[in-house]
Formats: sequence, C-alpha cells, structure tokens
Amino acid sequence: MRAYLASSIGVACTAALVLPAFTPVAAAAPQVPDLPGSTQSLPLVPLPGYERSAGGAAAQGLPQRETRPFSLVGVVWEDPDSELHGSVQVRTRATGSGRWSEWQDVETHDFEHAPDPGSEERAEGTVRGATAPLWVGDSDAVAVRVRPEPAPGANRSATPPLPEGLRLELVDPGEEPQSPQPGSPQPGSPEYPEPGSQENAAPLAPRPERPEIPVPGEGVYEELPGITSDPALTASLTPESAAASAVNADLAPLGSDAILPLTKVETEAEATAYGVAKPYIGPRPGIVTRKGWGANEALREKQFVYTKTVHAAFVHHTATGNRFTCQQSGSVLRSIYRYHVESSGWRDIGYNFAVDKCGNIYEGRAGGVAKPVLGAHTRGFNTNSMGIAVLGTYSSTTPPKAAVDAIAKLTAWKLGLFGANPKSTTYLTSGGGNRYAKGTKAKLNVISGHRDGFSTDCPGTRLYGQLGTARAVAAKLQGR
Repeated sequence: MRAYLASSIGVACTAALVLPAFTPVAAAAPQVPDLPGSTQSLPLVPLPGYERSAGGAAAQGLPQRETRPFSLVGVVWEDPDSELHGSVQVRTRATGSGRWSEWQDVETHDFEHAPDPGSEERAEGTVRGATAPLWVGDSDAVAVRVRPEPAPGANRSATPPLPEGLRLELVDPGEEPQSPQPGSPQPGSPEYPEPGSQENAAPLAPRPERPEIPVPGEGVYEELPGITSDPALTASLTPESAAASAVNADLAPLGSDAILPLTKVETEAEATAYGVAKPYIGPRPGIVTRKGWGANEALREKQFVYTKTVHAAFVHHTATGNRFTCQQSGSVLRSIYRYHVESSGWRDIGYNFAVDKCGNIYEGRAGGVAKPVLGAHTRGFNTNSMGIAVLGTYSSTTPPKAAVDAIAKLTAWKLGLFGANPKSTTYLTSGGGNRYAKGTKAKLNVISGHRDGFSTDCPGTRLYGQLGTARAVAAKLQGR
C-alpha cells in the first residue's frame, strides 16, 4: 500500500452534489478483509543468445519460468521520464492445460498515461515508467523478452540502452466479489449482451418507481426517496470502502454495487434539487460502482483530489488486448487498478470511468462519479477533464456499438452537469507533454481522443473514428 497521503485541492464546484454527513462504522461492526489478488515483480536480466543492437544496447528478459497464478502482465522501470524504445513480447502458460501461447506484443508507449509533470501525484517520487498492461488470462508460467530499438527518426547506430530497473509485473486480480447486491445483474449475465453484440441492453437492474424528488433545505441534506443506507451493507464495509461509497451517497445507498439509471426528467429534477441545473443534461446512465467491480480500497491513497470543473472528456483504450469477455470485465479492471497503483506508483487507477464491450459503465478513480475528480489518464491535460477508457485494443478492431453508445450516454450526463456541449470545442492549458508545451492553451473537442492531447495511437484508429458518432449521440441525449 502507498505510504503517502496527499491533501485535496480545489474542491469547490457548482456542479458538485451535496453529500450527507458520513458516520464511520462502529468499531465493533464486522469488517470485510482485503479482497484477494496480488502482484509479482520480477527483475529482468540480460538475455543470453540475443545479439546486441547495432548501437550496442543489450536485450533483457526472463527465460520460461513457473510463477504464482496471474492474468495480466506489464513491464515497469524506475524513471517515468525515460521512454522504452524497443519491443516487449511475452509468452504465458495457461493454467490447467499447460499450453504455452505464442509470443504476444505488449504496447510499449504508455508514457502518455500518467500524472501531469509537477503534480502532487508525480512529485511524491513513487511514479515509474510502464508499458501498457496486457491481459493474458489465467496463467502460471511466463517468459519475456525486451529488445532495444532506435528511437523514431534516430540513426540505428545510436540505439539508446533500455531504461534502468526493468521489472516484469504479473498481476492476479483475485476472485469476483462474493455478494452482489440483489437486483444488480453482473456483467455477462442474461441482462448483459455478450461481446460483439450490437445491442446495448440496459446496463443495470430495472429502475424502480420513485416519487418526485424533494428539494433539500438550505445547507441541510434530505434523504431522497430510494436513497437509503442498508445497515447490513454499511456494517460490512471497511473504512476505506465506506469512504469511497460515501462520495456517491446522494446517488445510491452506501455500499451499493451500482448506481441505477434515471430518465432525463428525473435527472434534471435531481440536478435542480441540488442547485446545479443546466440548460442541457443527458439522462444519468447506470454505473457499476467500485464496490461492484471489487476494488480493494486499501490499495489506493486515502484522500480524494479534485479539479475545478470538467470541460472535456478524453477517450482511451486500455491496450490490454481483446481476449476477455464481459464476464471478465471486473477482473480486468481490478488488474489495471493494481498495475496502476502497485506497479506504476499512481495514487489510484488512472481513468475516471471505464466502459466494456457490452456497454457497461464502471466507476474508475475514487472521489465521486458526479464530481470533477483529478485523474491520471492524459499526460498534460488531466486538470479540468475526465478520462473514459474502453477495455480492449482498438487499433485494428472496431469497437462494438454498445461501447460507443455508452461513451455517448456517460458524456451526455457528466458533461451536462458542468454545462459542456459534446459537439463543441474548449480550451485546456497543457501541463506539459510531447504535443503541447507546458502552459499552451490548446483548442480541443469537448469529446476528444487521447491522441488529440498527446502524440499516441490511443484510443486506437478504429475507436477514434467513432468519436464523431459519440459526440452527435451525446448532444442529442442532452436535448441539443
């Protein structure tokens, strides 16, 4: 677990919803143990039998070896400002069958997913350089090879050495949460379409009938109909889990696995009740909470950090490959979360939200889904923005319509809370990156791809090509 805490910054925001006072669980209440899961970190060594590059740089890796179970792999190194110019490939052995995979490529250019230079998160000194994580499924043995290559545009005789401190990270996501909330179907169940489906079924349980939402008295929280605390749920929460749930307590009961969807009329009424009404806002979509996907809250930094507003949404792909089903989305998320925190040294998962192949929406970085939580998704433009990651790799694979629809639904609601038009443009000030120098005011689409703020393939050519559709649908959902 991270050893440092960072104080919150700028939390004042007209769109931030009022939270009820949160009372910690009594000391005598039963506590849920930390969710299972683990990370193995193995140092890489020079590989015998591999010739040095033309520039003299040596290859590193690990010969085939047995390990404890894992499902996701990545490579990290000490200096987050050092780029890995080279190729990373892994082979893994499937648990049970004993069958080895072919060599698989790991996306090496994850330099652009990180806390901003000069930010508190970066200044703590725990952040490392990292490749993208790759989902390989249940495995119990691995081999890896990292071979240096010239930097783009460089002479082959000037191949730089590999970064120092290369380590292979093997992440076990642990089991799925054992007690899903009644009425909240899990990804992959009949209520959810399977991968490849072009229909986006309702992502959560049917919305219950709710009476008209009352307007709270000034400075006083009034419990909304249907938004109550279940003593059985709250008593079983760890303090960390309770805190992560409390920031959404105006949207769902404490300890909920899901935030249920609302109609547009209900969404507007709820926003008006809290004094954050905007001319255009899309219906609130259903969202699987961190508890719903099994986030171990003991891993992350305890404090929540906010920016002033949300002017833009950056769309990403996780570059984890596509060899998983919607039933495994929670496992993939828990693995990315561990990789971002334990391996990459970030305070929490970098993305504010995630979307899977079936169109299910997941809460990402803790702090409240309706609030301007500072993420670590678009190096240089994390401030006053949010990051949405579609699970998978979409460089040559077309994303399912359900995933694009989910992006539109989420942005119509969240951007609407902050008065942003999905079809418009906005200006963000760069915190430093390879496309915009620090301090540059960049004109960007309100719904942008990661590559718009940083020179990268992300979110993949096929997903990037769908952003125009997402903008149009989101604006229509807002009533524009």
